[in-house]
Amino acid sequence: MPILKNRTATVGAALVVTLGAMSLSGCATRSYVDEQIAAVNGRISAVDAKANDALARADAANAAAQQAATDARTANQRIDQLGGRVDALEARPVRAPRG
Repeated sequence: MPILKNRTATVGAALVVTLGAMSLSGCATRSYVDEQIAAVNGRISAVDAKANDALARADAANAAAQQAATDARTANQRIDQLGGRVDALEARPVRAPRG
């Protein structure tokens, strides 16, 4: 029976050591958590800055497109106004040159 007592003590000690190591390894220190959060916050800030830049560029492109559409409408209105004048000039009889 001495072997059984020795083995039981060894298994018990190994169990205590294993449980102790497992319980301590699951805990994160406050500084570790702060470091990890700071790293994630840095990445989030970088993505947020890129997203804001993209939004500003999209807004600028939208404003330019709206201005181009307005300019196109104005040009079309001018062409429509000139169309009647061109038609009237084309309908005039052609005079013979003086000579």
